[in-house]
Amino acid sequence: MFSTKLPSRTEAVLSRRQVEGLIADGRCIIIVDQMVLKVDPWLKYHPGGAKAIMHMVGRDATDEVNGFHSPEAKKHMERYRIGRIEGRWVNFVPPIQGGKFKSYVEGLTVVEEDADIDQSPTTSDISRSPSPIFDTEEPRLRRRVTSKNDQLLSSASSVSSAAEPEDGLSYLDAQTREQIDLDLGKYPSLDLDTQDEVVRKYRLLDERIRAEGLYDCDYSAYAVEACRYTFLACMALLFLHWSWYGMSGFFLGCLWHQLVFTVHDAGHMGITHNFTVDTVIGIIIANFIGGLSVGWWKHNHNVHHIITNSPEHDPDIEHLPFFAISHRFLESLTSSFYERVMAYDAFAKIIIPYQAYLYYPILTFGRFNLYRLSWEFLIKGTGPKKGPAWWHRWLEITGQVFFWYWFGYVIMYNAIPNASGRFAFLMVSHMTTMPLHAQITLSHFSMSTAELGPHESFPQKMLRTTMDVDCPQWLDFFHGGLQFQAIHHLFPRMPRHNLRRTQKLVQEFCSEVGIPYALYGFVDGSKQVIGRLEEVGRQAAILAKCQKALAERGEILQGH
Repeated sequence: MFSTKLPSRTEAVLSRRQVEGLIADGRCIIIVDQMVLKVDPWLKYHPGGAKAIMHMVGRDATDEVNGFHSPEAKKHMERYRIGRIEGRWVNFVPPIQGGKFKSYVEGLTVVEEDADIDQSPTTSDISRSPSPIFDTEEPRLRRRVTSKNDQLLSSASSVSSAAEPEDGLSYLDAQTREQIDLDLGKYPSLDLDTQDEVVRKYRLLDERIRAEGLYDCDYSAYAVEACRYTFLACMALLFLHWSWYGMSGFFLGCLWHQLVFTVHDAGHMGITHNFTVDTVIGIIIANFIGGLSVGWWKHNHNVHHIITNSPEHDPDIEHLPFFAISHRFLESLTSSFYERVMAYDAFAKIIIPYQAYLYYPILTFGRFNLYRLSWEFLIKGTGPKKGPAWWHRWLEITGQVFFWYWFGYVIMYNAIPNASGRFAFLMVSHMTTMPLHAQITLSHFSMSTAELGPHESFPQKMLRTTMDVDCPQWLDFFHGGLQFQAIHHLFPRMPRHNLRRTQKLVQEFCSEVGIPYALYGFVDGSKQVIGRLEEVGRQAAILAKCQKALAERGEILQGH
């Protein structure tokens, strides 16, 4: 007797066109472990912010989800399952990144994208409006052609480096094409077979790391950290008691510098791996002791991890008018994170050509801007108002009030009797945290900002846009794990005290798949960053001269 039971709704096999149609209708669809998830209801509850999810729409988000979420969170995601896919999934360009989708009409005859070559999302079906940079009519030249699947390279990743002046490209467009072509020659091919192999070996590496216990937190290391924090706090209080206000501020700044590393661990659930416990740890340290919002940081940082070093989408590199690490910022791009135009205005045109010289002075005052961003986030209520994170905002606001009471009133107003002492304490404590801001920018500012299209795998993108800093083991406490940013981007929930032990495994993985592993000393890495800032500064100066020459030519023509 044959069963006539129909497959359940969650077991229905959805075609690529059906998924595209759902996205065209405004649904938020992601693929995780062959499951099709419609996560629209979860957007406003997601503790990491809606935009982190929106950058995964139409994509296979398996590696990103596994990297950032606990098994309990992944179990929760099954509530949003509406079906499954079969075989290889070929990523779309998400709507937030400019992807365009066609509606699906049931019963309409369509050509299903089953063959490899036909699964590529092209500009004619789903991706975006034609681009003068990427969508030229000339034949595309590629340095790497290893199989027929190279035809699947998106138009955003298959450009020629042979851009001649007659192509009609602007100076900035030509720079963009050159950077993309350089990356295509340096990193593994974007054909699906190659990227599938990168993902397969990355997942094997993750399994090996778990088997070796490198996801397990070493709590004895935090005992050492606590001793260091206590020493710095006691020294700050001692010098305050002795009325050595500058020295007191110095030790307080050192304390803030060190505490940020534990906040970073907690924000990634890398301490207890429990969402609530690590969140409370992060809020107590960041808000109550440091005066900064961990909620703001999460919304900012999660997007940074998903779409690293993208000029339009990564808030961690969007610093106009003070810094531009890519020539593309000279085009007044629109930030999808801040939802505004990052204007390359008159002030930016003055600053950017000299940004290499202003880099460290500006970073020295970076903490003041973090206060502004934290309060803006909390006052506007940008974080989730319902769901498991609804209470975060109120605990953070309580922490902010507590911070400004002990720092602003008890110490700055009551304990320090004169204006000069207050100024010294305030400025020294905040300027001392400058190395932290330099560390944060060090691992990304000099790395690639090119967009290689939707077929690039998660591990390859992380390694292409992130570098590690080489340092002796005894100096790890100073860098706080941030020197292993490439490893951290691959395995964001790994406790930082295990990152050094993982380095050799990641280097072996990179060697196997042919991805360059960027590793520089602190001095050499800093030179790379300064060099990038100088390069973009020169490009800004060249652009200004070109615009001036064109304007003068126009005036001459008008005179005739």
